[in-house]
Amino acid sequence: MSSRSLRPEQAPDPLPRIVGGFSTVLADPPWRFANRTGKVAPEHRRLDRYSTMSLDSIKSLPVNQVLAKNAHLYLWVPNALLPDGLDVMAAWGFRYVSNIVWAKRRIDGGPDGRGVGFYFRNVTELLLFGVRGSMRTLAPGRSQVNMIETRKREHSRKPDEQYALIESCSPGAYLEMFARHPRAGWTVWGDEAADDVVPRGAVHKGYAGGPILPPLLPNEHVDSQRAEALGRKLKAMYRAGQSVRELADETGYSIQRIRALLQGVGTTMRPRGRAASGNLPQVELFQSAE
Repeated sequence: MSSRSLRPEQAPDPLPRIVGGFSTVLADPPWRFANRTGKVAPEHRRLDRYSTMSLDSIKSLPVNQVLAKNAHLYLWVPNALLPDGLDVMAAWGFRYVSNIVWAKRRIDGGPDGRGVGFYFRNVTELLLFGVRGSMRTLAPGRSQVNMIETRKREHSRKPDEQYALIESCSPGAYLEMFARHPRAGWTVWGDEAADDVVPRGAVHKGYAGGPILPPLLPNEHVDSQRAEALGRKLKAMYRAGQSVRELADETGYSIQRIRALLQGVGTTMRPRGRAASGNLPQVELFQSAE
């Protein structure tokens, strides 16, 4: 079959950036199998499941440039491509530590035998776990088993249970690469990340325009390094004239969190309800944090 039956590989959009860098990354790369012309090839035009990327293209993504000093990676990889997954993890600046197994179940709890494979019928998939720098899992991770047992959903869609597991075991800010569904509290990057999951090439506001402030889950712990970076950014916005309430509306943070972050970097607070003087110096809101 002609290669013209396959979707060409597209150049990826720039990765989003966030103040303080991402501490946790979840990635489900569009792995390319050797047989791209068969009926199971994801990028086959008739099936049109999704476009794929070469191993070198995945490895060359500048993930290490958008990370916090210490970070966790959760990387989905098909069983047949485990060596490729380990190569990608190393290329992105992580060392392999462990893995989580997704056991695909039928409605009665038995193994879902609809999986594919040349040697065995695969009823599992691997979520590799890697660490950059030095950072243990959060307290709930110490008792978290390394298995997810759920039923399959749409083609290639991973279990939604992964999010609760990751959020309980690893700190934000959270980035999902190659996302196919939006998630509150996460920055998503991918060509199917829009609300309706249909369009290719959906653009997230973090694709361009410099770093954005990370979404924070309610009561999410913020380490001192990130709190300082956020505080400096908010301080610049506050000094440029925005009120605490406006900062809360723009970022989604609570007023109490805004005040705590501002005070944490020694911000001189204006009397409540008073606008900033018009002669304060203007600042570039999305310049890189010092």
